[in-house]
Amino acid sequence: MTTAAPRPLGLTLGDPAGIGPEICARVLAQSDLPEYPVVLGDPAVLEQAAERLGLSLRLHRITAPWENDPFPSDSIPVLATGPSAASVEVGVVSREGGEAAFDAIKTGIDLSLKGVLSGIVTAPINKEAFAVAEVPFPGHTEMLAHYAGAEVAMMLANDDIRTVLTTIHVPLRQAVDMITRESVLRAIRLAHRGALALGIDAPRVAVAGLNPHAGEGRLFGDEDADEIAPAIDAAQAEGINASGPWPGDTVFMAARQGAHDVVVAQYHDQGLIPVKYMGLAEGVNITLGLPFIRTSPDHGTAFDIAGKGIADPSSLRTAFNYALQLRSSAE
Repeated sequence: MTTAAPRPLGLTLGDPAGIGPEICARVLAQSDLPEYPVVLGDPAVLEQAAERLGLSLRLHRITAPWENDPFPSDSIPVLATGPSAASVEVGVVSREGGEAAFDAIKTGIDLSLKGVLSGIVTAPINKEAFAVAEVPFPGHTEMLAHYAGAEVAMMLANDDIRTVLTTIHVPLRQAVDMITRESVLRAIRLAHRGALALGIDAPRVAVAGLNPHAGEGRLFGDEDADEIAPAIDAAQAEGINASGPWPGDTVFMAARQGAHDVVVAQYHDQGLIPVKYMGLAEGVNITLGLPFIRTSPDHGTAFDIAGKGIADPSSLRTAFNYALQLRSSAE
């Protein structure tokens, strides 16, 4: 009996004015890359980045769907996803850059929902360029949730810790109102499933409190007792090994020391600062709750160094490795 080949992963180039094309070119040129993803974006932008870096990439331009147009295994399949972005100025926010990034992501989502791709690895976009291009989403996560019709959460992971966010890209004042029993329970469930998908048996999910000292018996607020603790109880009733609420200033230290497998953080900076402090090169963003795989490096477009040939591709390569692992565990 012949085993069908796994569906390929897509790789979006990100904003053409940022370091996305550069780090994509570097990863695609690595000799130990297990397989080539389908690159989504302007082939000319990738060629320009490779030329600046002195890299030779063998590209094979394809059209979707390409089931009847098999591409050679020794070349990189590239699917143009919109108008040419080759004239976009590197390091500068522009409508064209935002539109190019949007087109690549939207194509990746569509092909993943159709089952043509197993998922996407996304290079960085610039939120300001998205706004200039009038893209109605602040970032990848909200865009993915909208088009997939799914409730999602962000997991940030590196070799030391993993964290899932209850709220994402919203003002802190608004985030507090969004921390409810339902939203925290949803984040706990997604954290549990995400850890299982990464091969962690019976994952231990620690839930961070919102207020100092997790409220200290309501001395510093009621949210921990009224919203977060009941969500933990509900998760435990479902068989999830959840604990907390733990003080936000110590729970990540305990996780790093091996006490927890994943931490549910209540707002953006509470969860991202510990992961990023431990090193952007290893950090990966995984979107949980989608019907397909999505990972990305845990850094931005870095316009200040774009085009200088010094961007580190390590986080993108790690994101690709995570995507391969998630695909394997789903088979």
